[in-house]
Amino acid sequence: MPRTLAVRAARAAAEKQGRDIRVLQVRDLIAITDYFVIVSGATDRQVKAIGGAVEEELRRSGSKPIRREGERDLRWLLLDYADIIVHVLHEEDRAYYELERLWKDAPDVRWEPAEKGSKAKSAQR
Repeated sequence: MPRTLAVRAARAAAEKQGRDIRVLQVRDLIAITDYFVIVSGATDRQVKAIGGAVEEELRRSGSKPIRREGERDLRWLLLDYADIIVHVLHEEDRAYYELERLWKDAPDVRWEPAEKGSKAKSAQR
């Protein structure tokens, strides 16, 4: 289930043109969570839109974040769902903090963006 939520979060971010989306399995490296979803946004507005899309998508599966940080400045938005943590960062901040380098031993989870029109198809059924 956590892996499914992480992939759904990545797909929601992709729908809002999130950049360089990575899903890292960190459960063997730290005890606080199983997956990190890391996404870049070009502007404050895009960071907010990506975070909103992720929350909306995961809410459909009954998941709510237990903690949210960074909403005021929108340079680094963190959504903590316990089993997954979503990091939406401004591109410059992502380059500065280099989360992928810090968690370089974490395996990448393969995921694909949702097919175009998949929401419309499921809504028609």
